[in-house]
Parts: sequence; structure tokens; C-alpha cells
Amino acid sequence: MSDKAAVEEVPLGTTAKPSFLARVKAHFKKWWWAHLIALAVIVLVIALPLVYVGYPRIAQGDINDSTLDVTSMEISDPSPDGFHLNQKQVIGSGSTFKPKLFSFDADVSLLGSSKFAKVTVPEVQGRDGYVVDIDQWVDLSSVEDFEAFSIAVMMNEEFKLNIYGEPRLKLGALPTIDIDYNKTITMKGLNKLNGFKIEKLGLNTDLGQGRNAEGTVLIPNPSVLTLTMGNLTLDVSSNGTKLGQSFLDDLVLRPGDNHVPMTSFLNISTLAGLLPGDGIMPLTIVGNSSVYNGEPISYFTKALQANTLNTNVNLSAVLG
Repeated sequence: MSDKAAVEEVPLGTTAKPSFLARVKAHFKKWWWAHLIALAVIVLVIALPLVYVGYPRIAQGDINDSTLDVTSMEISDPSPDGFHLNQKQVIGSGSTFKPKLFSFDADVSLLGSSKFAKVTVPEVQGRDGYVVDIDQWVDLSSVEDFEAFSIAVMMNEEFKLNIYGEPRLKLGALPTIDIDYNKTITMKGLNKLNGFKIEKLGLNTDLGQGRNAEGTVLIPNPSVLTLTMGNLTLDVSSNGTKLGQSFLDDLVLRPGDNHVPMTSFLNISTLAGLLPGDGIMPLTIVGNSSVYNGEPISYFTKALQANTLNTNVNLSAVLG
């Protein structure tokens, strides 16, 4: 047996097997475009639902959670089928997002009732404390529903106003989307004019127009409403006996206490016959009509007729 070491022959033309990293590198070098497409597809699969599903849901949720506080509402220049509206309201929002809401038309109604008008809401920024100003003429789409609204304002301590529209919303570079805006606002009403009283009353036969007495009444207004109501006629009676009528001319009812001049036509002989021994007579006052620029204003008239005012007045000084 030979003592020489055996020599292993290596076939010519073979190379060492590439490492794993080298194979990966070669794969990506050859197929980079396919992986780029796959990455784009994955990004789209994730991003599109966020943009077109998640973003609208988040935006709608923030709108639903926001609040609207009406700080003033003025109704002026009333006509039988419309009025001028000047209203300020403040947006409340706890969201970190501050989207833009484009101008939109909103239906307005007493909660649970049909709409009585449509108002145009200007473009607003959906951030906390943003003040929205509405200053426009409003045509009533339903005078009957606005009459019901006016009665609710007159007769209740609070009332609920519903505003509904479908504005478009945009946040930064994200697409513009449609959302629902449906807000119910709780506002203070006139509370039956609780606290009304005749502060002063005296005879004056020089007034003309058949009027023979004048004085001052106190009309409290606990709401943020300013109402141009025109010329009011009120029926006055005592214990079911008609005594005459009182008149509040060019009445503008403002928030707070209103000290308003009043004139009256009173049946003096009837008053004298009913006058109690202490001179203090109970009076019942009910609205008869509201007229502005010579036109009857039914929605104010209905509200006045719905409310009965009871007060006492010392007539002994009036009658001497």
C-alpha cells in the first residue's frame, strides 16, 4: 500500500454557493419594481379606508359632539310671511381637529315639529369659541309652524330649536366630504312674561284716538331674544267684566326688564262700579293683536292670545 496522501480532484468550472444575503440582494435588484408595486398596494389598502371611511366617521363624530350656544337673536321688520333675523351663536368643540364647514342652507324648526324656515349658515371654522353671525331676511315656509314656535317661546321657560343641514367639510389636504349637521339648541323662553305689572296708571283725556289713560308697564324678558312686535292691542277685564283696551305702540321687547309706555281706553263708569273698598283691582290682560306697518302679524298675535296676564292695580288714585 502506498504511503502517499490521496489527492482529491476538484472539478473545473464550479464556484462557491452565494450567501443568503447575496441572494436577497440579487432578488431585490432584479424584482425591485414588483416590490414597489406591492408596497404601494399595501399603503393604499391601509390609507384608503382611513381617508374614505375613518376620516368621515371621525369628522361626523366631532360635529355630533360639538355644541351651539345662541347668545343673541333679534327678529325685526316683521311681515306676515317673514322677518329680518340677526343672530349670534358660539361653537363649542373639544376636538383637536379644526375643519372648515362651507356655507349651507339649514332647516329650522321647533323640536318635533315641521320646519318653519330655511336660513343660510355662513362658512365657519369648526373650532371652540368660533362666533357665527347670521344676518339675513327669512321667508317663512310655514306661517302656521312659526305661530306654534312663537307660542312655545311665549309660554315656556325653555324651548328647543332644531337646526338641520348637509354642509360640506374640509380638513387640511384631505378630501372635501358631506356631513349631516343636526343640532338641537335649548334656549330660554319668555316664560309667560312672568313678573309683568302695571307700574303707573293715570287718566288723561287729551290723548286722542279715544284713549283716556296712560301709564307704564314692566315686561320682563329672561331670554336672549329681541323682538320688534309693532303696535299691540290688549284686552283688559276684571273678574270677567270687560273694562277696555290697552295699547303698547311700537314695542321692541329686549332682554331684561322693559319699562314700556302704555295708553288705554277704560270704561270709567264700569271701573267705578267694580272698585273694591281698598281700591286694589285685579286685572286680566290678554293680547288681542299685533300690527306692524299696517299689517297684522299673526305669529305675534297668536303668542299674545295664548298668554293670560294677571296683575293688581291701585285704581283709587286713578279715579280720585
